[in-house]
Amino acid sequence: LAAIAVTVAVTAGLSLVLSQELASNAMVESSKVASVSVLLPLTGGAAGALNLIQAERSSLVSGTAVGMLVAAALAPPAGTAGMAIALGLWPMALNCAYLLALQLVGINLAAATVFRLYGLSPKGARYQRGKKWLFPLAMAMTTALLVALLSYQFTSNTNLQRSSLEQRANAEVQKVIKNSDLAILVKSSVSFTRADVEDRNTLLCLIYVQRPENTAVSDREIKDRLTNNIQNQLIQMNFQATPLVNVSVLVPPANVLP
Repeated sequence: LAAIAVTVAVTAGLSLVLSQELASNAMVESSKVASVSVLLPLTGGAAGALNLIQAERSSLVSGTAVGMLVAAALAPPAGTAGMAIALGLWPMALNCAYLLALQLVGINLAAATVFRLYGLSPKGARYQRGKKWLFPLAMAMTTALLVALLSYQFTSNTNLQRSSLEQRANAEVQKVIKNSDLAILVKSSVSFTRADVEDRNTLLCLIYVQRPENTAVSDREIKDRLTNNIQNQLIQMNFQATPLVNVSVLVPPANVLP
């Protein structure tokens, strides 16, 4: 907790000293929460416990791997939280705070479970000062907190699931284009924007396609029909966001070498 607090304070101070005015793309990505974000702290906690409880030469988990897992779980949201606070981006800071709480609870729960499975308990000669009632109480509190965090994530708005929703929406976009036979997909990207629109999430879809050979459909018709089909599909999937779709029909050069 002290290290996280120092990270938040240092990054906030640097943002103020360097006169940072806008959030970077790295900050936006670090603050996004996926539906499977809980898997990272569970893996890191289990790996850390295995590294500590096994002999160094017989352990399959190195200290370096544990450090990387814990750093990947805690450092990005902590640093982003500090910069977001300095910029006054409170929704981003709250997302990072949620991520930090989820990481700490998940690491603690997984590590304590692995320690117990390996026989670490107050009964040992080296740990006679331990209280038997503390482990079940602490595990019950940690589990309840983890369940509460996950319940809040999946029952609240899409703000805490944006990373996963973007991937699902992109998959739906590609499916619509593939099934339409109107164009050949070149590239598609889907992301929630940070536009300041009150009480509304905006899902921006940037799609680049190429018209197939020997087709009589005009570029304008391809764009309009694909835009309509994609918007209808995303609305039917209930992503709880307003889909804004921009389809660009690319034209290859006239004389392309084989």
